[in-house]
Amino acid sequence: MAGETIRMIMNDGAEIKVYRALPEGERRGGLVLVQEIFGVTDHIRDMADDYAAEGYEVLAPALFDREAPGFEAGYTGADLERAMDLARNRHPFELSMADVQSCIDALRDKGPVFIVGYCYGGSVAWLAAGRLDGLDAASGYYGSLVPDNAGLEPKCATIMHFGRYDMGIPMERVEAVIAADHPTAQIFVYEAGHGFNSDRRKDYHPASAELARERTLALFRICGG
Repeated sequence: MAGETIRMIMNDGAEIKVYRALPEGERRGGLVLVQEIFGVTDHIRDMADDYAAEGYEVLAPALFDREAPGFEAGYTGADLERAMDLARNRHPFELSMADVQSCIDALRDKGPVFIVGYCYGGSVAWLAAGRLDGLDAASGYYGSLVPDNAGLEPKCATIMHFGRYDMGIPMERVEAVIAADHPTAQIFVYEAGHGFNSDRRKDYHPASAELARERTLALFRICGG
């Protein structure tokens, strides 16, 4: 069953679009699904629907909605440049964190809450696990800011997924995260490149994507979902 785009008021009073997918069958918990820099694209909506099919109520906030309402971009050329400009220059990262907290708060009174994020969202997931309140577990994919924040210990059970051949996140940086040896975190490395989870990208690696998904669902199950 496909979800729908709604509007939610964030903790700062702003109203932004959020893709919401309701759980099929027994509700296992809430899930905040955090976008790549390309916006809440059809891929992100498909991922939200997939997790809803597993029993999760999913909220995927359009983090760039204030600066660029309705923003969705492709992976190359001018679209990529626009996405990078939004993520790096126009949109404050701390605002993404605040909007994720708003989504956590909206789900919290219904049961356990989890977070999963991809690329930009993978960085958000790591920092959310270490800094935000109300999460029971976190799973993040190839977030480039994770190594920069390797010393941040997650407050909830957390797994991170990286591709060995990710040219943007060299293995020596990933090894720094592994070396931090946080008792609440586990780092997985896959024989793949950046973006291996997305079947829309050239580096899509089905075996790695499926294994990472299995590990993510197993973590959520162990942590109450």
